[in-house]
Amino acid sequence: MTKAALLSLLLFSCAPVAVQAQTSSQQTPARGATTAAAAAKTPTPGEFPPYKRPHTPDGKPDFNGIWQSFVTADIDIQDHDAQAGPHPDIMGAYGAWPGGQGIVEGGEIPYKPEALAKKKANAEKRMVVNITSDDRRHDTGDPELKCYRPGLPRANYLPFPFQIIQGKDNIMMVYEFEHTLRTIFMKENDKEAPKDPPADSWMGWSHGHFEGDTLVIDTTGFVPYTWFDRAGDFHSDALHVVERYTLVSPYHIMYEATIEDPNVYTRPWKVSFPLYRRMEKNAQLVDFDCVEFVEKMLYGPYYKNPGK
Repeated sequence: MTKAALLSLLLFSCAPVAVQAQTSSQQTPARGATTAAAAAKTPTPGEFPPYKRPHTPDGKPDFNGIWQSFVTADIDIQDHDAQAGPHPDIMGAYGAWPGGQGIVEGGEIPYKPEALAKKKANAEKRMVVNITSDDRRHDTGDPELKCYRPGLPRANYLPFPFQIIQGKDNIMMVYEFEHTLRTIFMKENDKEAPKDPPADSWMGWSHGHFEGDTLVIDTTGFVPYTWFDRAGDFHSDALHVVERYTLVSPYHIMYEATIEDPNVYTRPWKVSFPLYRRMEKNAQLVDFDCVEFVEKMLYGPYYKNPGK
């Protein structure tokens, strides 16, 4: 066999190996590209991909739905460890409170020194209930314990869902806890709504407007009795809350509230957390009418058991 023929035979016999090697080398980047694409789709906490928000017929972002937070801020809006709840001797783990990360931006609440002392006193007496016919009944005891309306922003991070019902002239927020209801008068349509609160109330007096696709709600006119959590964080009747609701996916609202009260804090401060859309079939609010659960505790010897 000539050298030329031998060379041709060798080249022919090696060709499939070369093709196979080339094919394998071509496939490797494809697998890597697939992995990279999958990694790019993995959600990163706090970040959301671009999202085209749905709008109502009047062109506003559509917030209608049932929403709920999944933070533990109702226990403490700052970082906190798990702890035994009241009466661990009979409640065990049923009454224990979970630990959690805080929702306060920067981690600290800028209390004035005398206000910080009151916050600590509140925490020590959060389970103490006064039975009086005047405002002294609010001096001790967490208002949630006594089934009062939760105020703001606490209503939005209680462990209960709430529903947003969005109209053109106003927006209603209906909370499962204690039948709490808010009306937000929208700026462009609230000509008949008084600018100033007609009276102080547990949920305040709210006016709203849109900044782009963000719903902004400005609320004043609060009674000074609500707390922000079971840790005793509180405010005065000078409380001013500005909330911002932004749809960031079909299933999430990013919520932010700026809290200002010159009687209690040295400067404004913020809380922020996501709200999640409830996606169960036929999702709806269920009554949590807690009044009947607290009557005996609140009225003691004056309470009459309706079952007897």
